[in-house]
Amino acid sequence: MTETDQPASPKFGDPVSSESSRRPGDSLLDLVAVMDRLRSPGGCPWDARQTHASLVPYLVEETYEAVDAVDDLTRCEAGDPESSGYAARLADARRHVAEELGDVLLQVVFHSRVAQEHPSHPFDIDDVAAGIAAKLRRRHPHVFGDAHADTPEQVAANWAAIKEQERAEQSPTRPADEPRGPLEGIPRRMPPLARATRAIARADAIGAADQLTAALERQGDSGGGRLLQIVAELVRAGADPDTELRQALGVVFTDLGRTGLGSTD
Repeated sequence: MTETDQPASPKFGDPVSSESSRRPGDSLLDLVAVMDRLRSPGGCPWDARQTHASLVPYLVEETYEAVDAVDDLTRCEAGDPESSGYAARLADARRHVAEELGDVLLQVVFHSRVAQEHPSHPFDIDDVAAGIAAKLRRRHPHVFGDAHADTPEQVAANWAAIKEQERAEQSPTRPADEPRGPLEGIPRRMPPLARATRAIARADAIGAADQLTAALERQGDSGGGRLLQIVAELVRAGADPDTELRQALGVVFTDLGRTGLGSTD
């Protein structure tokens, strides 16, 4: 069978036939097989040349594109279901989310395939999936064990306690009573707003709110200091600063677009 004879792949959002013999996970195996073919001899020279480092920009870009798609879907779902064209807009928005999530999934599979080729410390997609499945079981003892958690707050508290225990087990030489700084474990390359949000939430969670307040006050009236104070206020009010800013920007860009000021042409 030639490439032109291959049956067309279903598009995002197409219904799956009830007579289909495909099982959950079959398409994931297809994706792994496709990536294996691309990285193997005789495959794609561009894909074969990629490394973990060279793929990082794509991982970041695809993640942001997925966030944009989810934002678009959220705005669409908040619209009037009785309005003209709502069903079509909703279907398009959901297909867009599925497509962008596929691009993110590709990055996971791509990195796993690159790692599989390491001469001394390889791991593959099965190791990645097994690791996250085991983590989810450990951190949901109220589902997979005998613990009790009846509210989201109790679940979050259990999660944090188990995570802290895992950190201690992974760093056996560290004194048990040594305090953990609010920035520890927060990715350095995380965008500043998200990093500040995580640090402030972590500081409050570990009882360092007073130290955080003092540190913010030492920033004085600088631009960065004022921004951090706003972030702290939003975090303590239960809001996500990044989400708040993205939603506000979305409204501003939409309004500017209506006046022609938002055009990039």
